[in-house]
This record gives sequence, C-alpha cells and structure tokens, in this order.
Amino acid sequence: MDTHYDIIRLPEVGSTQDVAVEEAERRGRPVLVIADRQVSGRGRQGRAWIEPDQGLYSSFSFTCPWPADARPLLALCTAVAVRRTVSNSLGIDLACKWPNDLLLDDRKVVGILPDSSGSLVTIGCGVNLAWADPPDFAAALLDEPSGHDLAPTLAIGWVDELRRLIDGGAETWPRAEYEGACVTLGRDVSWEGGSGTAVAIGPNGHLLVDGPEGRSEVIASEVHLLPRN
Repeated sequence: MDTHYDIIRLPEVGSTQDVAVEEAERRGRPVLVIADRQVSGRGRQGRAWIEPDQGLYSSFSFTCPWPADARPLLALCTAVAVRRTVSNSLGIDLACKWPNDLLLDDRKVVGILPDSSGSLVTIGCGVNLAWADPPDFAAALLDEPSGHDLAPTLAIGWVDELRRLIDGGAETWPRAEYEGACVTLGRDVSWEGGSGTAVAIGPNGHLLVDGPEGRSEVIASEVHLLPRN
C-alpha cells in the first residue's frame, strides 16, 4: 500500500463514505475521513446508522493490492483492527459478530461497512462512544462523552492496524484471532436460505454452518443469532 494517507477532520458530514471516495479519487491517494457527526450515514442492508450521543464516524478509501476474491476478508480484518485499537486505547475487549459488527455485552457498539468501486476500496467504521439511553440492541464504549481527541485517536489507530494487516498479505489474515473473539461460533443461526450451528470461519472469511443437510458455507448474508436454549 501507499506509505502515507491524508486525514480530513470535519465537524459534520452527510456520509463519511461519500466524502472519502470523492477525496481519494480527487487526490489520487488514500484518504481517512473523520467526522464528529454524520447525518445520513448508511448501514448494512441499506439501514441508516442511528446516531448516539457521541460517536466516531470514519471512512478510509484506498487502492487495495489484494486480489478481488480476497477483498471480502477486509471486513473481518477491519473488525480485528478496531478490536485491537479499542483494547489498546481503552482496555475494553469487544466481541466479533460475523461478519461486520463488534459487540459489548452482546449489544452492538461498532458497525463496519465495506464498499468498492473498481480498485478503490472504502471501509466505513461507526463506533458508539457514549450513549445515555441507547436502544436495547446497542451499547457504547463509555458511560459519558469523552474529550475531543478520542475519536481521531481511535480512527487513526484502526486504519494503521488495518494497513499492517493488508501489508502482510491476504493469506496471513488473523483468522484464529477473529475466531477466538467471534460470538457467532457455537451459536444456532439462521439466514435467508437455511439454519444450523455456526462452527468455524473459513480461510476465505465465509461462515461455516452445520445444519440438517450437512455443512453450508454462508458467503454474505444477514445472519441472525437464535436464542440460546
């Protein structure tokens, strides 16, 4: 990858994804966009990102050297990168929910949204930093809002961790580390097309599920964790 990237800090954006793509294309180099507030962000499956009291909104656009068939691994590598950064910065251990979420006490605290256009890859990362009254499915890292420097510290941290993983090559992605933190494994799950017990993450990042008709390989789907018995 390029050895440097530009950082753009904004008080408010419509979508950090859109700004990152526009600026990376215009500048011809990687760009990290960090915003204090995002008013029209996007989530997986077209859902909007619900805004907490204090959040981190960041997107990194870059030209990825990995082959196209390895790029689905970038979402999982980003989850590892964010998890490492939060642990190193705040001493908080987050769990991975395959493929794109990070959880705290079984509630979502980080959402990751990868996108691509040609050779340009853009990865968005939204983090609930503080939230006095979150919805039941969500949580935040902190009990109350922090200072102005936490968001850029976390954003630069996850991007630098991700860049190190990318530089190592797709074949060395931290599969064992991801599996060790993945709460999806060992759980009964369902998705459009089947259900069963999630047993492993494949080397290509796919979710392996054992069901009534044998093993299924879930490539990209909305996977639901079923209630524990």
